[in-house]
Amino acid sequence: MPYPAPSWASLSHSERLADAPVVRRVGRWWLVSPSGTMLASDLTGELDRFAADIAAANRAVADLHSARDASNGPVREVRR
Repeated sequence: MPYPAPSWASLSHSERLADAPVVRRVGRWWLVSPSGTMLASDLTGELDRFAADIAAANRAVADLHSARDASNGPVREVRR
């Protein structure tokens, strides 16, 4: 018998953090699971930093795609 989808699986991507069972609603982070929801007050600073890092990574990837599309060629790899 298949298991039911977890309650957090139906949340929109704008509410979910990187497909994790963590959502931000009304300025607060919540942990959600099939067994219930819990305020994530002890993790808020770390979750805010993680969300900001993911947003920055998404912007960097979008910039790479824009640069590739604009040049109509491959984007050269940047070495650090």
